[in-house]
Amino acid sequence: MGVVEEVGPEAADHLSVGDRVVVPFNISCGHCWMCDRGLFAQCETTQVRDQGKGASLFGYTALYGSVPGGQAEYLRVPQAQFGPIVVPEGTPDERFLFLSDILPTAWQAVRYADVPPGGTVAVLGLGPVGQLAVRIAAHLGAGRIIGVDRVPERLALAARYGAEPVDLDDVDDVAATLIDLVDGRGPDATIDAVGMEAHGGRLVAAAQKAMGLLPDALAQKVTDKFAVDRLDALHAALKGVRRGGTASISGVYGGELDALPMMEIFDRGIQLRMGQAHVRRWTDEILPLLLDQADPLGTLDLTTHHLPLAEAASGYEMFRDKHDGCVKVVLNP
Repeated sequence: MGVVEEVGPEAADHLSVGDRVVVPFNISCGHCWMCDRGLFAQCETTQVRDQGKGASLFGYTALYGSVPGGQAEYLRVPQAQFGPIVVPEGTPDERFLFLSDILPTAWQAVRYADVPPGGTVAVLGLGPVGQLAVRIAAHLGAGRIIGVDRVPERLALAARYGAEPVDLDDVDDVAATLIDLVDGRGPDATIDAVGMEAHGGRLVAAAQKAMGLLPDALAQKVTDKFAVDRLDALHAALKGVRRGGTASISGVYGGELDALPMMEIFDRGIQLRMGQAHVRRWTDEILPLLLDQADPLGTLDLTTHHLPLAEAASGYEMFRDKHDGCVKVVLNP
């Protein structure tokens, strides 16, 4: 999120110098075959074909285009005729900042979950995306929301927005607990907001750390062909949802050799929806809520820490280690 300093000729009809904008994390042209179908994370103009991946992403490796700018003081924005979202002046940054990634990601997760009106959804992982998924599910009409995590601050924050907290440290089997909590049947939908870095799976964790010690060029090849993920959250989402229900996956996975319980998925008729967020597909739905002074999604009640950009590394460590009640860090250049 920032202020436009300069505008290229192809973006002049969309942007002006001085505009306050939010830039989606994925880079989309807005007019290719995929973009015409709302699949902006698969944009064919910016697709990283030599790596077999979808649309380019800011601040990622060669797998997604090596486009600089995950966090930066200045940022060159490709496809600026479509991507940047102009937002009004005079409001706190956090009211709109999360449009760049975590808010559309959570919105897509809930939309993909297809929770019936008054139905039940379980959100596994109450980090920033999981927190917003709880709030969005309530806004979109879920009757019951179960939030699963082990960090007390995260459980308490989700409970403030209507989630029934389930502490991982208090249960032996998350999937069995979800089934027991909902009529011996399980929730209509589950949302995996954790991804490949779930707690558990010590052998897989060791393998991931070993890959991290490899030289970059070798690590990239090994990761693309032989990566494995910690699947505890995903298995709980798949086994804890009711028969015929939907598992919506917003947590990122990168494994090629992961083992899934296919017989159980097939037998129970589980529907799967997943993928990188198609940010601009959802922003028109979300913007009216951000313009509402009542702040129905609680965007101003998520950030726990503000740090200067120069302290980004310590912010990542604090979030990773879950220190100091950290739920969400915002970096200020």
